[in-house]
Amino acid sequence: MAEAPSMRELLGEDPPKNWGKWGDDDEVGSLNYLDAEQVLRGVGSVRTGQVFTLQCPMGHPHGDPVFPGREGIKREMVWDQELFESGQGPSFPGGIRASDDKAEIFLQGSSQYDALGHAWYDDTLWNGRSADTTNGGGMSWASILPIAQRGVVGRGVLIDMARHRGKDWLDKGETFTHDDLQEAAAAQGVEIRSRDILCVRTGFLKYFFSVSHDEFYENFIEPGLTYSRELVEWFQSTEIPNLVTDTIANEVTAEPETGVLLPLHASLLRNLGVSLAEIIWLDDLADACAADGRWDFLYTAAPLKIHEATGAPVNPVVIR
Repeated sequence: MAEAPSMRELLGEDPPKNWGKWGDDDEVGSLNYLDAEQVLRGVGSVRTGQVFTLQCPMGHPHGDPVFPGREGIKREMVWDQELFESGQGPSFPGGIRASDDKAEIFLQGSSQYDALGHAWYDDTLWNGRSADTTNGGGMSWASILPIAQRGVVGRGVLIDMARHRGKDWLDKGETFTHDDLQEAAAAQGVEIRSRDILCVRTGFLKYFFSVSHDEFYENFIEPGLTYSRELVEWFQSTEIPNLVTDTIANEVTAEPETGVLLPLHASLLRNLGVSLAEIIWLDDLADACAADGRWDFLYTAAPLKIHEATGAPVNPVVIR
């Protein structure tokens, strides 16, 4: 196979960009589209008051779905009844006892949001800042903190590509485009509107929990959106603030034609400032939407406020 082109060669010398659109110091990108009007539009999608939380459990007995090279949560008890009975636990006035634990986690090892500075090429991050801002023990520019402080609230729309294609889950490496998304939306009877938070279900998390780790990670390549300039231009013109998927990396892992890894992280996150939320559990929400034919809702999310972090865990809450 021929050597993969550089990201610049794939995306072109003049890719669609939103740099400077909200000022040179902006660190939240397309989330700026989610103003008060969009929040109220999301509230208007609430009909029955059903609540869904979308985080995958951390420390699940089956394991945690993580990108190759990362590990799931490592949690250990610090205080428990056995410790107190052994006389090694602390003594508190009145005799109260408590359990306590701690964890070591990859901040992107669960349902999570990417910082806008998480991925780059040509040594340049979102809004034209140098990738040197990732050095020194943390991200001094476009970390997860500005997104966490702002929060994400608006009208969400769920497109169920797996259900649309009559599958429990899409196959490894199976792709779809923005045209496919709109075709599925029309079949569902919903419209993807300007400034919608776009949620896409592939069923790939259901696949993760249904098979062994060896099967899931063998020849690892996720299904998802595949790069084209037309797709990026559609995201830009539709003013999509946030892409939310049930895959680990939001897009087909490698661009099928060239083998380039994660070009949508480069073109959407780095160039347009579109927030990416990954490993989001959408199956229960999808079942509810299919049951009554309503595919829009109030979407809310707030990743953890972690100083200078590349990303952070999140438990989005949807109300429909």
